[in-house]
Amino acid sequence: MKELYINIVQAKKENSKLLAILLDPEKLLLSDVKNLCKKINKSPATHIFIGGSTYNGNHLDELIKEIKQYVDLPVFLFPGDYKQVSAEADAILFLSLLSGRNPDYLIEHQVKAVPILEKTNLEIISTGYLLIESGVETAVERVSETKPLDRKNIDYVSQTAKASEYLGNKLVYLEAGSGAKLAVPLEMISQVSKKLTIPLIVGGGIRSKKEIDNAFNAGADMVVIGTAFENDNTFFE
Repeated sequence: MKELYINIVQAKKENSKLLAILLDPEKLLLSDVKNLCKKINKSPATHIFIGGSTYNGNHLDELIKEIKQYVDLPVFLFPGDYKQVSAEADAILFLSLLSGRNPDYLIEHQVKAVPILEKTNLEIISTGYLLIESGVETAVERVSETKPLDRKNIDYVSQTAKASEYLGNKLVYLEAGSGAKLAVPLEMISQVSKKLTIPLIVGGGIRSKKEIDNAFNAGADMVVIGTAFENDNTFFE
């Protein structure tokens, strides 16, 4: 039963907006988890994403176990590569970096993840991942050795997103990247959202409650907050 994905689809149908807090395990100590989770519990978050572009996979199981002691939200893996898989999570965004043309991030890491995933009960949700130009070189760009899509070429981004849906992906993720200067343009969110029938996730460079609302109003079904929450755990207070 793939209930977590069904819940996202249902929320889209009901126009009930979802909010994920992205935690980078590379920057998270076990000793910080309890206090962080208190903040998350007071926030409007509906999901926790965990993962990072350069994380080596150490202590991921322990971190997720600790998070689950204090928070009752679904934990999704948001992996930078195949080593960032943990059976302790609830689901994994099985990402393919469709904005780039590096075969390692289109399919190779995914192939290497198969034997690991087969030993877990993770709900696997295929996700077309589109990196959008954001005014700064992000970790995703550096690690994947790919260029982001031009933020002004909204038609091309929309076509790429629709191609992702045609390929059978269950989600599309428009990503400006961690620490992005500029968030994904609202016009782009709007056009992509109208083109898709599957849920749309938007993240990167969103730094305020108003910007979250703007992304929702433009058509995002789920917004992801990472750096802003990382830098200020009282973000939602």
